Amino acid sequence: MTLLSEDQSTRPQPCRLAEPEKHISTMQLYSTDYSGSKEDYMASGENPVFASVEPPRRSRGRLILHGLVMFGREFCYAVEAAFVTPVLLSVGLPRSLYSLVWLISPVLGFLLQPIIGSASDHCRSSWGRRRPYILALGILMLVGLTLFLNGDAVISAIVTERSLRRIWAIVVVMFGVVLFDFAADFIDGPIKAYLFDVCSHHDKERGLHYHALLTGLGGACGYLVGAMDWGHSLLGQLLGTEYQVIYFFSALTWGIFLTVHLISIPEKPLGKITTPSESSSSTALCPLGSHSNGYGALPKEPISPVVPVPDLRPRSFSALGEANSVTSSAKQPNKEAQKRMTFRSLMKAMISMPNHYRCLCISHLLGWTAFLCNMLFFTDFMGQIVYRGNPYADHNSTAYITYERGVEVGCWGLCINAVSSALYSYVQRFLLPYIGLKGLYFMGYFVFGMGTSLIGLFPNIIATLILCSVFGVMSSTLYTIPFNLIAEYQREEEEQLKLHGISESPRGTGVDCAALTCMVQLAQIIVGAGLGALVNMAGSVIVVVLSASTMSLFGCLFIALFIRYVEC
Repeated sequence: MTLLSEDQSTRPQPCRLAEPEKHISTMQLYSTDYSGSKEDYMASGENPVFASVEPPRRSRGRLILHGLVMFGREFCYAVEAAFVTPVLLSVGLPRSLYSLVWLISPVLGFLLQPIIGSASDHCRSSWGRRRPYILALGILMLVGLTLFLNGDAVISAIVTERSLRRIWAIVVVMFGVVLFDFAADFIDGPIKAYLFDVCSHHDKERGLHYHALLTGLGGACGYLVGAMDWGHSLLGQLLGTEYQVIYFFSALTWGIFLTVHLISIPEKPLGKITTPSESSSSTALCPLGSHSNGYGALPKEPISPVVPVPDLRPRSFSALGEANSVTSSAKQPNKEAQKRMTFRSLMKAMISMPNHYRCLCISHLLGWTAFLCNMLFFTDFMGQIVYRGNPYADHNSTAYITYERGVEVGCWGLCINAVSSALYSYVQRFLLPYIGLKGLYFMGYFVFGMGTSLIGLFPNIIATLILCSVFGVMSSTLYTIPFNLIAEYQREEEEQLKLHGISESPRGTGVDCAALTCMVQLAQIIVGAGLGALVNMAGSVIVVVLSASTMSLFGCLFIALFIRYVEC
């Protein structure tokens, strides 16, 4: 890497736009051995701003602290997955509408997720690009959890009329579920992009494995808390009801681990163009003009003729030697044109993504559709099909008590799923050298599809609890393999760009992660819009596990035919 000498660095360096035909040769002049990741520079939205060299290696402790947010998130997710359907049915929501609660949040998420991903790529907060978004979404998660678990009790204490109390309870609980689900789905993209930004390529893989491990442990603890009978305990009598006890543990866990995550690894904020009158210690970066509109890049505005900017010198250099070819737009420092990030422009960028990214998004959609069909309604399936209870019966009746018992046992089954997810995330590391990422991806879908089909065909307690272990295989697969594939695709692109002497990435990491996590919202839209109708047509909730099995096996075929093999 060629750096400026002390004499050169003190001279004023005017910013000039590189001519398109000279751009590649300039990069070839200064590009040497560069093993940095694509996250060390970004170029979408506005003119690209270059960061420093590849981040330093992170210790195991740092990566674990960074991943603890996934423990807290999955703990709260486990509480939601276990109790949303029983809570909604217990407050009187009609059976034909109970799947629609999953429709509102993902619609908002699917529309806004790409914009949030791109906006986080360009966030200039002094606290970093990702952490402000993670904090805001974490607070929304807590508010939604509060309304979801406490809404019925609060409305019962305020409203005395029975019919009015039922309506308000449904509205408040549904709003809490939508808000929590919206924030919990959104937060995954910034968390993954945060990991990619602050870690080297090797540490990204380690970090994703720790994320999957802690996700499984968090889910196991969340389901374990839900499986216990807190109503007759001392803590239950002190806090009021069983749901208040579960809320206490959930809010405490999420608050602590979110805080630990935000202080685990510091982020470097994006550099800003400064004037000579500002402090000499401030960063001065002249963004390089882009000559192509690739996937994830917003349309460029016309650039005015260049004028020299006196006494402006760079104090931060990219790994490709951009210190000697720094350029700037004709606008004055600190008055850059802010690009307008619209849903239309970002959707256009995502549609024009490379084919292997598009196939990965489709397979992710199929996997999450299968997974959500099963997980969101599993405790209800246990209560109604396996235990043959009735959620609409009087709360002091035998049928309703039997249903509640089925829900508790369903929580134990989901706890088994979470433990198996944590264990499988560890086993993946040993299987990877033998079958590769594509083999692991296929195996996760296939095992889940076969397991759920057996649960639907033989719905008894022992077989169902044993087969719950296959849920964890799918969970670990969805949380790790697609993001590992994105990291490998990005590394291939970096090597190709380096060979051609090109220093720009056509997009930011946040857009990549947002494109993938958008599929989770789209899967929820599909499940929310279609599963309730299927249950009504079939007359039984057994259709949920059979739908999960069918979608998973379709996903197997898609992976085998369309997902590109990557050598690790």
